[in-house]
Amino acid sequence: MPKDLLFEIGLEEVPARFLRAAMEQLEDRLVKWLEASRIGHGEVTAYATPRRLAVWVKDVADKQEDVSEEVKGPSRKIALDENGQWSKAALGFARSQGVDPESFTFKELGGVEYIYVTKSSVGVDTQSILSEGLHGILTAMTFPKNMRWGAHEFKFVRPIKWIVALLGSETIALEVAGVQAGNVTRGHRFLGSDAVIPEASAYREILREQHVIVDVNERQEMIVSQIQALAKEKGWNIAIKDDLLEEVLFLVETPTVLYGTFESSFLHIPQDVLITSMREHQRYFPVLDDKGQLLPYFVTVRNGDSRSLDVIAKGNEKVLRARLSDAKFFYEEDQKLQIKDALSKLESIVFHEELGTIGDKVRRIRRISDQLAVKLGIPADAADSVSRAADICKFDLVTQMVYEFPELQGVMGEDYARKAGEKEEVAKAVFEHYQPRFAGDAVPSTQVGSIISIADKIDTITGCFSIGIIPTGSQDPYALRRQAQGIVQIILDHKLPIALSDVFGIALDVHENIRALKRSAGEIRKDLQEFFGLRVKKLLSENQRYDVVDAVISAGFDSVVSVVNRGQALMQAVESAEDFKTTVESLNRVSNLAAKAGKAAVNRELFTESAEGELYEAWQAIRSDYEAALDAADGERALSLLSGLKAPITGFFDSVMVMAEDESVRANRLALLSGIDGDLKRYADFSKLVW
Repeated sequence: MPKDLLFEIGLEEVPARFLRAAMEQLEDRLVKWLEASRIGHGEVTAYATPRRLAVWVKDVADKQEDVSEEVKGPSRKIALDENGQWSKAALGFARSQGVDPESFTFKELGGVEYIYVTKSSVGVDTQSILSEGLHGILTAMTFPKNMRWGAHEFKFVRPIKWIVALLGSETIALEVAGVQAGNVTRGHRFLGSDAVIPEASAYREILREQHVIVDVNERQEMIVSQIQALAKEKGWNIAIKDDLLEEVLFLVETPTVLYGTFESSFLHIPQDVLITSMREHQRYFPVLDDKGQLLPYFVTVRNGDSRSLDVIAKGNEKVLRARLSDAKFFYEEDQKLQIKDALSKLESIVFHEELGTIGDKVRRIRRISDQLAVKLGIPADAADSVSRAADICKFDLVTQMVYEFPELQGVMGEDYARKAGEKEEVAKAVFEHYQPRFAGDAVPSTQVGSIISIADKIDTITGCFSIGIIPTGSQDPYALRRQAQGIVQIILDHKLPIALSDVFGIALDVHENIRALKRSAGEIRKDLQEFFGLRVKKLLSENQRYDVVDAVISAGFDSVVSVVNRGQALMQAVESAEDFKTTVESLNRVSNLAAKAGKAAVNRELFTESAEGELYEAWQAIRSDYEAALDAADGERALSLLSGLKAPITGFFDSVMVMAEDESVRANRLALLSGIDGDLKRYADFSKLVW
């Protein structure tokens, strides 16, 4: 009869950030072991709380499945010698499979006879192999950080305090780090006690009686529903940030939501400061009004029941008051710091030992920003704002508030710059130049912020590439991929008329003029081109087919706006235009023969067929508009013009022998096709499309 399997590892409190991955790892390892061991089973559920990792498996088969496997050996020709006796190859195959050669059979495969042997294995009882299996699963687990305790050499995320291993009601013999497996679990540290689990299927309810909600999804639903009920009751908007919810979820075993208050006098501090202090230090959810303004309340989740919530709230209020008082002190002290004094302090902060200080970086950002402003042709007053914003973009790194809360860099800079009398666009750019900070984050909303953001990011990327720091595999300690993706996204969202090659060239010139490069500018530029190509490809692949992406990138991606628009237009044509396949076939016929062309120019006097002249005239008629469409990044218009060549191309191939005997005529016809192909290749390599 199938029985349920329960495997629980009891621990000292595990850091919340480790728990979900650990829970999923334990489940994955157990499932893979069951499958590899040929043990059938039903539903699998993983659980985790701060003090335990567990997996429950329904209907585990009481024995392994029997297996019968047919193994192919050498061909008959190789297996038998000239006397009809088994050859060395056949005897070696028999030994490797642990069978007698007399059990061989012959079967035909692909017109050739091979020897086959059937191997059978009878499944053993599940109970007899579980001990070894669970031991191997537990000891193979990996974590970001491990601990060693007592005299044991064994390492785990936290010391193991108890183990529950049950198949139905039977305990599985298992010992790890001196801890014997049994059927006794531990309840809530303060509200519960030790409890016997009579059988695996009773696990959740036994722990519920001991004030432990072991199911992660149930615990999350309890937290969210309690917060939502409180918000409805009070008329609040309680901001539930996913990463904070995830952390709180793994800090509690029995969640109870409560709220507290703080003095409204703290509200004159920027609300980002207050929210960050509440979230990062206290794991509190902030309370907002309908307009998104912070209210003097906070919401937290207690690891326990609803008794004495008023006492718990007062304790939390006292701790928060101290935190906010610190924040208020830092905020007020920072405002006494002059921006020019803050900038001088940047000279003593090392950005990278080979790339200088933050002060050096700011000077490079200023030079890159100024040249980008010239390239983009922005007005003089905007260019002045770019220069000033570049000069002060990092000044808040030396403030006490950013030292305490690094995630507020830029946020505090904007506030302090505004209070110091800087122009609004300058103050805003100090914040925006960090954007986008993560996947899905907004790009800078202003022109000034966008330019400084590009300059900051390309300076970091170019600097790192120049000293050989280039991301490989999953290694990217300076987040260069994210910064490159940010540059691409800014250019696209603002439709900035600037080529990536110009951005690379400006950054390289600035670095070359300031310091000696360890690598040649040519090598760095080549690496930048490849690196950004992958970022553009990733962007396109989010909503376009792989073949469309390959086709348009082959035509170049120097203009991000152009390659994206070309990809969108081509994707739409491929998916919606019924006759577009025949259009592409016509264009590909041109490209296929154009590859045979030499360097000759088209000579109209050598046309001998009317179809030659008609194709030439049709091509010349669209070139000016086609060029303008490409320059304007109008992918749809450019593709429409190319598609209009379908009829004259078809007429040309229907009536003209391209590879004529007359060498000059042949070369002229190939030159015509080569010229057209050159224009096609500026849009896409249509041969890469897959039908």
